[in-house]
Amino acid sequence: MTVGVAILGSTGSIGCSALQVLARQRERFRVAALTAHSNADLLERQAAEWRPTYVGLVNAGKRNTANGKGPECLVEAATRPDVEIVVNAIVGAAGLEATLAALAAGKRVALANKETLVMAGELVTRTAREGGGEIVPVDSEHSAVLQCITGRRTAELARLILTASGGPFRTWNPERVSGATVDEALRHPTWKMGKKITVDSASLVNKALEVIEAHFLFGLPYESVDVVVHPQSVVHAFVEFVDGSVLAQVGFPTMELPILYALTHPDRVPDQGARRFDPVAAGARRALPGVRAGTRRRRGRRDGAHGVQRRERGGRGAVPRGKNPVRSNRGDHRARARRAPRERRGVARGGARR
Repeated sequence: MTVGVAILGSTGSIGCSALQVLARQRERFRVAALTAHSNADLLERQAAEWRPTYVGLVNAGKRNTANGKGPECLVEAATRPDVEIVVNAIVGAAGLEATLAALAAGKRVALANKETLVMAGELVTRTAREGGGEIVPVDSEHSAVLQCITGRRTAELARLILTASGGPFRTWNPERVSGATVDEALRHPTWKMGKKITVDSASLVNKALEVIEAHFLFGLPYESVDVVVHPQSVVHAFVEFVDGSVLAQVGFPTMELPILYALTHPDRVPDQGARRFDPVAAGARRALPGVRAGTRRRRGRRDGAHGVQRRERGGRGAVPRGKNPVRSNRGDHRARARRAPRERRGVARGGARR
């Protein structure tokens, strides 16, 4: 019996990678629903290959290539009875409603939409608990953490260390960064991703958002989530336990492994898609340069991120000149962040046991 999968955002980078994974796992999974924002041509080709029972196009216009149209098609796809796993690969706030609907319906959400937790982490985690759904992260860093802690108790965890490549501007001085163009920001040295997340990675805003995600996914306070710059992108995360031991998840950069694990967690299945790890080829003897980055003020970082992300449009500088928008917004929320209650329960079923 195969498991039904809905892919929200099937024409994007994560969506296409998910279909590549599913193509190798047809004996275990079937594509039950596909949705896209506006790429009707690619969606039509995907639907012809996979023959899902539901196809949705958010910005359909006059085209009649889909069963569902408009934003509501996302929720329709995510809550279908023949869908057990929802891969949410939508960019931005548009992914929130479908995530909540899927969790309320008891589905597993393979979450690649980080804005969902950044905007509404408390609401999303509560909905998962009350509806019987589960969140399994697709981001490589959070997938790495989950792989390290599965089967462990929350009380055994001391600290999470997420890695960051440093992006294309890692070796640039501030003056050069202030004049960077969008085209330069999109030249990521190790990962091939969508435009928005690539720009966010260049400015390191993406890593601040991932710290917020980790807080809600794994139930640790913000001061227990650190970041280290690791340009090789071979180690995806470290987990430190209370006895001082550290586990790390290692592999060459690819989103297909985190996607596969989000589908099969906590199990592992044979797959030949990803390049096998070779420590010699990876240069394992090289030191990992790092800088610690704590983030408590999630609202300030979230609000400041908006201005950076908007510069993806057009050819303006990818990094704002002058005052740092994240730093300036962060200060406005310091007192509020200190007062805010912290969500301490992990969400991903099969992860750290309480």
